[in-house]
Amino acid sequence: MAIRLTDVANEAGVSLATASRVLNGSARKPAAEISDKVRAAAEKLGYFPNAQAQALARASTKLVGLVVRDIADPYFSTIARGVQRGLGDSGTQLLLASTDSEPEREIEAVKAFMSQRTDAIILSGSRGHSEDEGLLRLIGNYQENGGQVVVIGQPLASTGGIQVDNQATAENLAGELIRAGHRRFVVLAGDENLLTSRHRAQGFLAKLKRTGLAAMEVVHGAFSREGAYMAMSDYLRERAPEESGQQVCVFCVSDVMALGAIRAIRESGLRVPEDIAVVGFDDIPTLEDVTPAISTARLPLEEIGRWAGEMVLSHGDARKTVVTGTPVLRESSELRTENR
Repeated sequence: MAIRLTDVANEAGVSLATASRVLNGSARKPAAEISDKVRAAAEKLGYFPNAQAQALARASTKLVGLVVRDIADPYFSTIARGVQRGLGDSGTQLLLASTDSEPEREIEAVKAFMSQRTDAIILSGSRGHSEDEGLLRLIGNYQENGGQVVVIGQPLASTGGIQVDNQATAENLAGELIRAGHRRFVVLAGDENLLTSRHRAQGFLAKLKRTGLAAMEVVHGAFSREGAYMAMSDYLRERAPEESGQQVCVFCVSDVMALGAIRAIRESGLRVPEDIAVVGFDDIPTLEDVTPAISTARLPLEEIGRWAGEMVLSHGDARKTVVTGTPVLRESSELRTENR
């Protein structure tokens, strides 16, 4: 026979209302000794609070939805882990949806989280040039009904969150590479319709221009490992590295793309960095397992996720935080001896 809240109240010797306030949550808190009696009775009888009753009692479901572009990408899985850390021991459960870069699936995910009455929705992932009016209307309705929206990446109107200054970070990375002695650059710029890849490429190219340099080539393609592999393969077929002169440094607008580029370089019988230097962006955990160690721009990905989780708990809808990454030069961008 199922144990009911009434059974717990009888066991603890309290009213049904008091037992509900203790186990389902309420702004009215019974005395500590009474709360202890009720919890002890619930544990003894094996009673588990009803989630729906809890939501009605405190106007909260203790659910948060996280929407990412690709959960298989270490960038997003690291952020997801950080969000979980940020929610901590609050009792809030994290629901996850992956869109595979399809705007329609992002809208479907938001609708699903709305139907589950989540307390907040966190959107993480690059956006296109223009904001989706359908998504903005959904978010507006959700906020009007008390829901929070936190955005990681590019901000949306009326939302708070963590914005990554991709352009400034890419400029700083280009500056470090120039100071290290690099002068010949190729940019694997990813999808120019995505703001993340576009801003990273723009920042890098802007720094080259201010220094009196220009990229030898800017190659667009999918913002993915496979996209970079194909773009790098095409580049190497059309323009084999010169036997003499300064080596080329390939800037990839994400670490995942850098991994794809390195694969193409090695399949062409070339070496990194001896023949071609490679640089990424993000500093995903996967880089720890790669040889040579890949130069990149480090973003505090797990911390970004944690801040988003903490923002949800503190109801920080309007707060915006801007994060700038740090250049980290490693073995993959070392100059050949004759270029030093």
